[in-house]
Amino acid sequence: MITSSSNAQLKQIIQYNKKAKARRQDGVFVAEGIKMFEEAPADQIRRIFVSQSFEEKHGDMLGGRDYEVVEDRLFCSISDTQTPQGVLCILEQRQADIQKILGQEKPFLVLLEDLQDPGNVGTILRTAEGAGVDGVILSANCVDMYNPKTIRSTMGSIYRVPFCYVEDMTDFAGELRGAGIHTYAAHLAGEHTYDQEDYRQGTALMIGNEGNGLSDALTGQAQHLIRIPMRGKVESLNAAMAAGILMYEVARQRR
Repeated sequence: MITSSSNAQLKQIIQYNKKAKARRQDGVFVAEGIKMFEEAPADQIRRIFVSQSFEEKHGDMLGGRDYEVVEDRLFCSISDTQTPQGVLCILEQRQADIQKILGQEKPFLVLLEDLQDPGNVGTILRTAEGAGVDGVILSANCVDMYNPKTIRSTMGSIYRVPFCYVEDMTDFAGELRGAGIHTYAAHLAGEHTYDQEDYRQGTALMIGNEGNGLSDALTGQAQHLIRIPMRGKVESLNAAMAAGILMYEVARQRR
């Protein structure tokens, strides 16, 4: 049992929770909680840590796997939540192969440009799984997908939805057009409302930064500008909410 706060493994976990650089350097991320542990792919798990009380109450859940037991008070120090469930694991980072995503028949993609809110990105990934999205593509300036808050917001979808980062989203959008994938930008200047388009062909939805929306450069690559109609004095919706509305319209048409 780990009983010292100076333990090197605990210090490392704290760094993984706080710093994207530390996660990138070792190619890992932290997933915390019972659901995230139970759904984690076994071949992706590097290490498992449980609190002493978790082992006593839920030891059968560990299924004979190797794990480290951490004194309860110390487990709280490595947790990124206010009420730890007593189990976390260190997993290997894995990004999807962009060519495999694009190689699918009539792919359904979501492009995220410079989103900064971890909860938004995690919620979009979770919603993408529900809507049947084939891949989520993030710009280099988006929040780290492996941020603990993002991971929690995905509710396990991080393990199942293909995603990757691209260095230049504008160039990538141009490539999509060349590949016959129709690009749709969620934009206040949209000529048509989102439900007036046909998404049954290869489709890529573009979602922009929470405060600034899509950049002019990326907007210029879109074949279609679409908008969500608003009542009252509301000008726009939360990025994750807007993305969800658009994704489920695509899913509806494809059903």
